[in-house]
Amino acid sequence: MKSTITAVSAAVGMLVSSVTLAEQISMFDYDEATSAYEDAYLDAQFDLRDGNQDQASYNAIASANYDRVFSSANRNTRIEFVGDINISQGPNSNDERKENYQALAALTNDMYFSPKKNDFFWYGKAEVGAQTDMKDPFTKLTAGLGYGRVINATPMAKAIRVIQSLQEHGLLGGNVSRETYQNVAQVISREAAYRSRYGSADYAEYWVEDIGRALDNQLSARGAVSSYDVLINERISTRKYGWLVRAGGGAVITNYDGSETKPALEVGAEYHYPINNQTQFSNEAILTAILDDGNNGFNATNTMSLTYELRDNIDWENAWLLTYAASDKTEDLMTNSLRSTFRYYVSNSISVSVTGGLSKTEDNIDYDGTTNTNRNDDIDTTFHVGLTYRLK
Repeated sequence: MKSTITAVSAAVGMLVSSVTLAEQISMFDYDEATSAYEDAYLDAQFDLRDGNQDQASYNAIASANYDRVFSSANRNTRIEFVGDINISQGPNSNDERKENYQALAALTNDMYFSPKKNDFFWYGKAEVGAQTDMKDPFTKLTAGLGYGRVINATPMAKAIRVIQSLQEHGLLGGNVSRETYQNVAQVISREAAYRSRYGSADYAEYWVEDIGRALDNQLSARGAVSSYDVLINERISTRKYGWLVRAGGGAVITNYDGSETKPALEVGAEYHYPINNQTQFSNEAILTAILDDGNNGFNATNTMSLTYELRDNIDWENAWLLTYAASDKTEDLMTNSLRSTFRYYVSNSISVSVTGGLSKTEDNIDYDGTTNTNRNDDIDTTFHVGLTYRLK
C-alpha cells in the first residue's frame, strides 16, 4: 500500500511539474534573431433589399489589409496597406449608383544604432494615398528618431502550439526545456528561407524535418504530420511584445485637395503585450500635424485591440478606434468606434465573422431637425456577417 501511495505521489508530482513548466513558457521566452511575418486579408460584405421600394437597393463593401514586417538585430522594416471600396444604390427611383474608395500604403524602416538592444534608432517613412474625387494623390515623407523595440513572437506561439499538439497526441514525452522551445521557434521563424531555397511545393518537408532535429530527433512520422497540420492548416494570429516611441518631421509633398508642399510633424507610439498564450493586447497611436499659414491642422489616431483564441479555429477580436481631427478653419471632429468580432476559420485561408459595433461622432454641430446634412448626434449601431479570405 505504501509503495502504491509513493508511486501515485511521484506520478502526480511529475504531472504537476510538467504542467507548471508548460505554464511558464510564454511569448517572452522567444529570443528573436531574424524573423518575418506577413498578414494579408480580403473582406467582403453585401446587402441587397427589394420590394416596397422604387428600385432594388444594395450596399457592397470590400476591403483589403496587408501588413509585412521583417525584423533583425539592426533593423525593422514594415510595409502596410489599407484600402476599401463601397458601391451602393438607394431605394428611391432618383437614387444613383455611388462608388467611393480610399487607400493608403506606407513603408517604414527603423535602423538601430546599437543592434540587439532596445535602444535608440532612426527611421524613415514614405506614404502614398488615394481616394474618391481627389485632385492629387497624397504623398508624404518623414524622418526622425525613436526608442524601444517590438519583438515578433509569432514563431514562439507556433512552437508552443506544435509541442502542445504533439504532447496531446502522445507523440512527445517528457518535459520540454526552454532551450528546445527556442530552437523550434527559430526554425519556424525561417519559413521564408526554406520556401525560397526549396520552393513552395517541397519546402515543408525540409522545414518539418529540421523542427524534428530541434526536438532532439524525437519527431516520428505521425509527429511530422501533426506538426505540419498545425503549421499549415491552423490559423495562429500574430503575437508581439515590447514598446517603442518615435518622433519626426517631414513634408506632405502632394495632398488630396491639390495643395502645395507643406511641412509636417509626427509623433507615434506602440505597445504590445501577450497576456497569455491565448490572448494578445496591442495599442498603436499616432499624431500628425500639418503646418500651413492660417490653416494648421492635426490628426490623431489611437487603435487598441484585444484578441483571445477561444479555440484553435475561433478567435474573439475586440477593438477600440479613436480618431480626432482639428484645424484652424473647421470644427474639431472626434469619432469613437467599438467593435467585437467572433471569427471562425473554416480553413487557414477562409474565415466567417460575426461583428457587432458601436460608433459615436462629436463635431460640435447639433442636428436642428430641418436638414439632413449632419444627423450624427446619436450612437450608430452595426451588425454584420462577413467573409474573409486570408492571402498570406
